[in-house]
Amino acid sequence: MAHSIRETPRGLALNLVLNLRGGLHARPAARLAKAAQRYSSEIRCITETGEADAKSMLDLLSLAPPAHAQVLLLANGEDAREALLDLGGVFADMQE
Repeated sequence: MAHSIRETPRGLALNLVLNLRGGLHARPAARLAKAAQRYSSEIRCITETGEADAKSMLDLLSLAPPAHAQVLLLANGEDAREALLDLGGVFADMQE
């Protein structure tokens, strides 16, 4: 799966869609946070409901993005591109 990563003033960015009928809930939020924690880069998750630290399951849950929400992942650091590619794969695998 090809992901379109682009450079922004805040770091590298990747646009995704949350393919969960019920929106983001505990199990996928934990999976995302665990994947993000493998990287040293700062990783932020931005939706229409706010912005959160992608390495924190509770922060991700606080966003409460609905089903099929647009999600922007921002990563800043030496392994930012690798992190976004990995998290893009995690998002692609999250389907109900």
